[in-house]
Amino acid sequence: MEKIYRSSTANNPIQDLSEQKPGKRMCIYIGESDRWRGKPLDMAILHTLRTQGLAGATVFRGTSGFGAHSYIRTAAIEVLSVDLPILIEAVDSPERIQRGLEAINPMIDEGLITLEDVHIVKYTHRYMNPLPADRLVAEVMTGDVKYLSENLSIRKAWEMMIHNELKALPVVDEKGVVIGILTDEDLLERAGIKQRLSVTLQLGDSTIQDELNTLSRSNKQVKDVMTHPVVTIRKDDTLGQAVSIMVKMGLKRLPVIDDSGRLAGMLSRLDVLKQIADSSTQYQSFHLPEGIVKVVKDIMRTGIPTVQSDETLVSVVEKFVKYDTHRLVVADRQGKAIGLIADSDVVARVHPAQRRGILDALRNFGKPPLGRETAEEIMSPGVTTITPASTISEAARMMLKEGRKWLVVVDEEEIPIGLVDRRVLLEALASHIQLQ
Repeated sequence: MEKIYRSSTANNPIQDLSEQKPGKRMCIYIGESDRWRGKPLDMAILHTLRTQGLAGATVFRGTSGFGAHSYIRTAAIEVLSVDLPILIEAVDSPERIQRGLEAINPMIDEGLITLEDVHIVKYTHRYMNPLPADRLVAEVMTGDVKYLSENLSIRKAWEMMIHNELKALPVVDEKGVVIGILTDEDLLERAGIKQRLSVTLQLGDSTIQDELNTLSRSNKQVKDVMTHPVVTIRKDDTLGQAVSIMVKMGLKRLPVIDDSGRLAGMLSRLDVLKQIADSSTQYQSFHLPEGIVKVVKDIMRTGIPTVQSDETLVSVVEKFVKYDTHRLVVADRQGKAIGLIADSDVVARVHPAQRRGILDALRNFGKPPLGRETAEEIMSPGVTTITPASTISEAARMMLKEGRKWLVVVDEEEIPIGLVDRRVLLEALASHIQLQ
């Protein structure tokens, strides 16, 4: 059969079909001469299915066939028929197929309709995903990266991470082969440091030196506390493969290796988002139907960790523990977002004598010390907001431009309704490139 044209809906929530799930396939067999209200029946059916919100439908013209009247219809010149067989096929969720079936059923005076179960593995559109998934990792990664030797002391490793302000470093053996990765979370869990890197950077030099001196008394080396075996990506693999791995494994970054397993670079979420931002003009000149481009409202997180501007220091710290987050949105009495508080902000903006108590409380080791500071006094004023109708590319570009890890999604009255972070963006991209 020859495919002759295709229709795609203008209002369908396309993301409903982007992951594996049960579906239905409807096949409609009619003749080329069939009409509906003076129009070709196949076009009338396409229009009806489109108005019913189906993801799409395809029309095929047969070269020959016979039906209920046992007449053989053929496209051969010597016996040219004016009533060749037509097949219309649609695949969608069972609910939308049923809705479409009920709408077109009265239109079929003569023909055949069949339904069958299918498993939708992937449904996407060239404009749904701005990620250039075919680019090689080597073209996107950060090269010339810092790394650690497996035999380095944990004291020197932590000092190096602090000095370079790097939360994670790949670990290599004497041949340069990647054998692990060391993160500040590894050191928190297995080496005895008291806080994450971003919080450490807000501490005074004497406090940092005291912690380094404590680590000096440990006999542990990097190989004793690092994460291993480590998940890596080859430099000649595609960006699409890398993003799928990062999302599936819940990773923020991947060491990049060459054919011999040696370190070639690092690929981070930030490296990926830069590619999306660079491709943000791909479809600006096109008039695209609503629903084709996945937008912020489709991917945002609706649970917003919020604190009121007049809440006390104790309440702020308790909210960090309650929500298990590193950032809080600060709202005024009208519910509008006016700032953000990171756990590092709390440490930096309280009296030095309170810091140890704050650090312990943030790790849920006791209650926070009393303090007069309010959320408004601790917060970083100003919030980068985005509308629910913004595209993924626009979100990535704004995140990079403003240097933010979070974007607050607001409604028309500027009330927060959701959050978008790097992880959310990456998951949205991966939903269209990986087969789970």
